[in-house]
Amino acid sequence: MARLHVIKAGMLTTVQDRGRWGLQSRGVPVAGPMDPCSHRLANALVGNDAGAATLEVTLVGPELEFDDERAVAVAGAEFELAVDGRPAPVGVSFVVAAGSRLRVGHRSRGARAYLAISGGVTVPMVFGSRATHLVSVMGGIEGRALKPGDELPLGVPMRPRRSSRIPLPSPIVLPDGHATIRVLPGPQQEYFSSGALDALQSARYKIATSSDRMGFRLEGPRLTHARGADIISDATPLGVLQVPASGQPILLMADRQTTGGYPTIATAISADIGLAGQLGPGETISFVVCSHQEAMAALIAQERALMAVEASTGS
Repeated sequence: MARLHVIKAGMLTTVQDRGRWGLQSRGVPVAGPMDPCSHRLANALVGNDAGAATLEVTLVGPELEFDDERAVAVAGAEFELAVDGRPAPVGVSFVVAAGSRLRVGHRSRGARAYLAISGGVTVPMVFGSRATHLVSVMGGIEGRALKPGDELPLGVPMRPRRSSRIPLPSPIVLPDGHATIRVLPGPQQEYFSSGALDALQSARYKIATSSDRMGFRLEGPRLTHARGADIISDATPLGVLQVPASGQPILLMADRQTTGGYPTIATAISADIGLAGQLGPGETISFVVCSHQEAMAALIAQERALMAVEASTGS
């Protein structure tokens, strides 16, 4: 079996597929990519199924060596790429020869990139997924980030290895240190004072350095409770804004817990999750309330854009 050898691991590089959906009621967390759109785009560029496992690269990239020839693509955050010291293109697929080394170098914009390899990364499935969940130490390689010396098994490519010359548009416009995220009110809006939703939209929040894949701890306008800061534990969907007693919201992301006991003032719309996932510690985020119709229109437009890329690449 062909393998990918980790020479340098980067800051936080993990194996991610679409995640363990449908098991939260049993206490199994979802995990998966912080930017689902870029994960799917990278897979499309190399002819993989949308659910194939990629490498999520965070802030500082890895250096990898290939056993055999593979098509490779990187989508999401903008990184400099080099194969055996020669620049490689971003946003298109390219072929890496057997024995060559791919280095993910300087980052210019965005926080997370997705490195897809034809055939996908085929670490063992855990509860139907290869995704790494760092908190529970599950999936990927021993439930952790990659480290030097790791060897990742690669699957059989679904289609012939190839390069593409024309960059395809990404549904995600990368943030340059700030992003505006659209939200829908609730589901526990009644637990907050009448002005809390306006306060949420009144100024930017800074993403604290203690933030991670589980959630973004935000520093900004304090949101006041009307009925206390505790509720009976409830399910925690992707993108909910929980508010503990401090009044400082927490945006729950890919590695979130399955349930939580803090009330939720609003939930980020599905179409903006990938944009939020491209933010890093120290950067800022604004929230704006939108309608359900606007949320659905944004999701439909994003899905159409992804489907167009998949159709053009034969994925």
